[in-house]
Amino acid sequence: MLKKPETLFVLGYMLLPLLALLSAIVGLTMILGGNKIAGAIVLVVVTQAFAFGAFFALRARKTAMLEESDRG
Repeated sequence: MLKKPETLFVLGYMLLPLLALLSAIVGLTMILGGNKIAGAIVLVVVTQAFAFGAFFALRARKTAMLEESDRG
């Protein structure tokens, strides 16, 4: 299922960047609310995990699209 270009498109361009944005908002809210350590962890670790996940999903989509065009 994670080899389909359509699924990787949704993950790479829609879902994971949206989750990265939401986790960045949550991290900044936590920092401004006084919970600085947990907010920094959410801001750095969780947001970057979603951002890099989107990057890798887009690379996997590109590979899947190239394989699909080679078959066709």
